[in-house]
Amino acid sequence: MSEEAKSEERIWILITPDKCSGCRLCEVACSLEHEGIIWPEASRIRIYELLPGVNVPHTCVQCPDYPCVNACNFGALGVDENTGAVLVNEEKCTECGACVLACPGKVPRIPAGKGSVVICDLCGGSPKCVEVCHEAGHDALTLVRGNYRSIYRTFAKEPVEKSMSLTRKMYGEDFLR
Repeated sequence: MSEEAKSEERIWILITPDKCSGCRLCEVACSLEHEGIIWPEASRIRIYELLPGVNVPHTCVQCPDYPCVNACNFGALGVDENTGAVLVNEEKCTECGACVLACPGKVPRIPAGKGSVVICDLCGGSPKCVEVCHEAGHDALTLVRGNYRSIYRTFAKEPVEKSMSLTRKMYGEDFLR
């Protein structure tokens, strides 16, 4: 398969924050899938509520230029050939934080006691967070297949910036002045 064809067949999670109820079932499903326990701090998706009622799901958008992978000097981060998701080799991770600094959305996190960074790996192509969000009837998370190169940076933003944008959308431009 050519490189161009691969980029067109990528998968990613589209987030529609104004549909998020703040239930945090996505965090629970993710931590159960990856850690085997309910541990929201180690979830690869997080819900930020910087203002009451303004819930912003935040996870990796799998940037096509992979700044986090390129920043890792220890070979701890790679890319899944089938999904395009960032993969973490926990044995190689030194918790240096270079990937966190390189990420335009500050998505990677190093939970206390984990021993490595956590980044969304799309659950091998069937993200549990998307499933549980749909089952709960919110559909704030949607699995998208296709070429997203032209719009991915729209979503690769820090939680505070996303929260302010959603707050303006919900309450008007003058609300935050």
